[in-house]
Amino acid sequence: MVTWLQTFVRSSVGKKACMAISGLLLVGFLVAHLAGNLTLFLPDDGAAFDAYAQKLHDLGPLLYVAEVGLLALFVVHIAFAAWTTIGNRKARTSRYAVQPDHGERTVASSTMPITGLIVLLFLIVHLIHFRLDERFEQGPFDLVEGTLAGPIAALIYIVGVLALTLHLTHAIGSALQTLGVNHPRWSPLLRRAGVGLALILGLGFLSIPIYALIAWGGSN
Repeated sequence: MVTWLQTFVRSSVGKKACMAISGLLLVGFLVAHLAGNLTLFLPDDGAAFDAYAQKLHDLGPLLYVAEVGLLALFVVHIAFAAWTTIGNRKARTSRYAVQPDHGERTVASSTMPITGLIVLLFLIVHLIHFRLDERFEQGPFDLVEGTLAGPIAALIYIVGVLALTLHLTHAIGSALQTLGVNHPRWSPLLRRAGVGLALILGLGFLSIPIYALIAWGGSN
């Protein structure tokens, strides 16, 4: 069993499958994360967002288990993405002279390593701002307002979200295809649905720093 699993994980198909599964689970997290963050827009001076953050905090040890699991997903996804990218580049270099790439390439697919790296850097900044920062003791809403009201921080978030959106427009459909969801009739529809979900997530997250600049920028 262990030998089979090691062989599978080291294979090209196995590496892509691990990357796809971890990626789709992270997309699920993004959907839930956006749903919670949209409470920032409610006209209640941040009460709903603070209540949402408090409910997460009340999970106690379960929250730490979820955070460790989420961290593990990121590590797995990044590790297998890097492993796959390096392997693809080696293979492409070795056969370039006799077998040029005829596959369909888009801006999103050809920039996956770059957008992935930008998203990773953005994630680090995000964690520093909202997981490790204790500047604002009034509540989570005040922390968000105090951070994103600054133009530099807002610009960082806008760039990060744009990179994430471009990454997801290719990643979701590619992950489904890797896992065998591939049918002449349904595959084009699923690819469009993946792009649509990526755009919804992107616009949703993008609206937060833009709103922060407009609504809070002049008061800080």
